[in-house]
Amino acid sequence: MNGLYHLGERSAREVEALVARALELRSGAAPRRFDGKALGLLFFNPSLRTQASFQRAAGKLGLDLVQLQGGAGGVWGIECEDGAVMDGANAEHVREAAPVLGRFVDVLCIRAFAGIKSLESDLRDPLLNGFRRFAGVPVVNMESALWHPCQALADWATLDQYGIPQRAKFVLTWAWHPKPLPQAVPNSTLTMAAQRGMEVVLLRPRGYDLHPTVIENARSLAARSGGSLTITDDRASALAGASAVYAKSWASLDTWGDLEAETQQRAPLRDWCVSAEWMRQTSHARFLHCLPVRRNVVVRDEVLDGPWSVVVDQAENRLHAQTALLETVFTALERTPRVRSQARPSLEIQP
Repeated sequence: MNGLYHLGERSAREVEALVARALELRSGAAPRRFDGKALGLLFFNPSLRTQASFQRAAGKLGLDLVQLQGGAGGVWGIECEDGAVMDGANAEHVREAAPVLGRFVDVLCIRAFAGIKSLESDLRDPLLNGFRRFAGVPVVNMESALWHPCQALADWATLDQYGIPQRAKFVLTWAWHPKPLPQAVPNSTLTMAAQRGMEVVLLRPRGYDLHPTVIENARSLAARSGGSLTITDDRASALAGASAVYAKSWASLDTWGDLEAETQQRAPLRDWCVSAEWMRQTSHARFLHCLPVRRNVVVRDEVLDGPWSVVVDQAENRLHAQTALLETVFTALERTPRVRSQARPSLEIQP
């Protein structure tokens, strides 16, 4: 396995093997150790679960850890555009930064959110794809402008942990939030549930569809795995019979980068907050969220503190899923000689 950009690039069988290994590790199995190998973590955005879980996973695997923070007091601002005249804030180009870090570590993990300023730029996922092109080592996506595969891997493990059937109904619902958020988590959640073969329902108010390429990819994965995908704004029909409800807010593609228009569009949608009333319409569903979550904005206290919520177990599974993933990546490195140049074309979503 040469790193991980998004879950859909791996077969369902590969993902199932990673999930099974994650649950073995959760039950106390000892991970392999790779003493003398090094893992690099580069964060351009805030993190609690991702940072802590990757640090702990590195320790379990015996890896030397090189951790860096972007922004003030951290690494230089990084330019990703080819041909850029670098007379602005960015002091370093990804064409140098990525291969230099690739000489220091054996695997590199990157976290770089969508800016939600230019849809065209965010759809190119420039930082993540820049490091993938030039690092010369496997790159693991710790959340990019488009994808959060490590979260999705932990989510799959959580569904298995709680015995939620492969063909069960899975609802991914939009929720209100005071500001527009990226689509990386919902993109990955939809992909994960479709790839698992579930009866997936995307519940959202009008104007909050995910990108057509993501939808098309999810439909293809669902068809291949025996699942289905329905998109609706009918809350009652979506929740009826559901075994899992996953809440997340995201920005509208129609108003991407226009904060005033986005604020006006979501202003009347504050009732999109998951409550006990929502959950009672399901079939004893489990409630999932990637965290952090704004209580009584995205979801009511009564749900998070009630019998439905599995968000803490879901968060713990980040550790086990990422330990399994890194174990697989480093094992593959033992079998393949290190190649310094691994430049490749970007995997882009077309505007």
